[in-house]
Amino acid sequence: MQIRIEGGKGKKDRYTILLKKILELLRIYFKEFNPNYYLFEGQGSSKEKPLTYSERSISAILAKAVGQAGIQKHITVHTLRHSFATHLLENGTDLRYIQSLLGHGSSKTTEIYIHITTKGFDQIVSPLDRLNLDD
Repeated sequence: MQIRIEGGKGKKDRYTILLKKILELLRIYFKEFNPNYYLFEGQGSSKEKPLTYSERSISAILAKAVGQAGIQKHITVHTLRHSFATHLLENGTDLRYIQSLLGHGSSKTTEIYIHITTKGFDQIVSPLDRLNLDD
């Protein structure tokens, strides 16, 4: 139940959480699109020339989703990363696990999230697992 991210933020590789609720959707996606090399391949990708999504394409996809959701706040991909870390911390996830999930080399980088949260630490749950995706 993990996803390997290659060349993520800071060009670092890491593993992060695969949501149980997303796994079935990924299986459906895989059967429909039959990707050649990457799970999500950029436009024009082929077996001979696998292409990833560019940062610009990812930002455009996010901007479209934010607009469709009616969110007025300025949201970036980094906002999602920041929110993920903050919610994990608020749900009681140990800072060392968050450091690993975000691919931070230093705990000092992860510690910036400590001053943001005021909620109690009671359990480790992915914040995305709390989403109602059954609709």
